[in-house]
Amino acid sequence: MLSTKLLSAKPPSAKSFLTKSAFIAIFAGALLPLPGCQSKTSPTPANFTTGLNAYFLQHSECLSPVPSFPFETSDPLKTKQMDALAASQLLTVEVERDIHVSRYTTTEAGARVAPRFCYGHRVVSSIDSFTPPAETNGFAETQVVYHYTLEDVPVWAKSDAMRAAFPALALNTSGSASDKATLASTMAGWQVPD
Repeated sequence: MLSTKLLSAKPPSAKSFLTKSAFIAIFAGALLPLPGCQSKTSPTPANFTTGLNAYFLQHSECLSPVPSFPFETSDPLKTKQMDALAASQLLTVEVERDIHVSRYTTTEAGARVAPRFCYGHRVVSSIDSFTPPAETNGFAETQVVYHYTLEDVPVWAKSDAMRAAFPALALNTSGSASDKATLASTMAGWQVPD
């Protein structure tokens, strides 16, 4: 008897099948994020981080202003800075005691990084705040405050002498540095205007 009922049951109609399929497709589509809701041009912390990190990857942190070499100085601050570079084996120093001048030249290792002595690039660790985007020069711009760490820091930049001689280097390599930047919205996403 049971087998007779199963055999006599009607298969679902094509119309009923299509209606159920359409309902399932609409429901599933509602669960997916809509394209454009979080596009790369949306003013979001993730998009700001992407734009800043792309910029910093091409713009390393460097000591400045660093003179051309050979360099002579009797200035106590410059002497402290150059001595720190010499202690890191990037410079050699000759001291002229009679005239109180130190003369610095690059070592082989120093010649590879002189004259700018770049020591890594920023990586954004958080976006702390940003202003509402406003049009400036035909682009939406925002001011972003962010925290960052430094990546690819060479060994010579990690010494206590270097941190003492170059306060900006000490801040940048502290792991808790913050700064602000202007970002502009472009078709390619948020970018630091040059």
